[in-house]
Amino acid sequence: MARAASPVRNLPARRGARGFTLIEVLLAMVLLVAGLTLAFATLSAATKTAARGEALAHRSERERAVEGFLRKRIAATRPIPFAFDQSTAVPQRFVGEPDRLRFVADLPDYLGQGGPYLHDFVIEGDGDQARILLSLSMVLAGETIKEARERPPELLVEGLKSARFRYRSMDPQRGELGEWQERWQTPEQLPLFVEVTLTDRDGRAWPPLVVALPLASATAGGFVPEL
Repeated sequence: MARAASPVRNLPARRGARGFTLIEVLLAMVLLVAGLTLAFATLSAATKTAARGEALAHRSERERAVEGFLRKRIAATRPIPFAFDQSTAVPQRFVGEPDRLRFVADLPDYLGQGGPYLHDFVIEGDGDQARILLSLSMVLAGETIKEARERPPELLVEGLKSARFRYRSMDPQRGELGEWQERWQTPEQLPLFVEVTLTDRDGRAWPPLVVALPLASATAGGFVPEL
């Protein structure tokens, strides 16, 4: 009697499971590292771009704030004396130097008690540590009043490489605008224009700021021409 065929022998032979070779594993690791490197570089570049944009926005906002304040304060100059020269009795209405600027303007209520105040802008320091300070003192009857409690100077801007004031008015001999002056020679009169030049510590120049004084004609006896 013949034996029945074994069911095990009739099953097809299974193929052995095939694993990854070392080359395939290394190739996958290289691709993974390359992908991560590209993603990190993209993220780093995006972060730097955002940081640069934020820095530029902050710088622009700072420039607009400082220049806006200087423009409003200088343009508000009034022909009011804040002192008198002891030797000549000449009223001191506007004293301008390369690193210092003094004049009288009405102070807004949000900055003090209002009324005419001596504005004393001073440029301090040199190199990349220059800064501009503002001191305010009340003016009454042509004299600067010392307050019982002296207020400290206000810091307007710092981190500058350089800063400078210049002044311009009419040339009486030629009947036209004269050259820019490093020092204002006639303190009893107001100049027609004041120039403020600022340079950041990295050497980048701020946009030029030239301010016209609308009330200059009250002391100069003429009109304020346009630049």
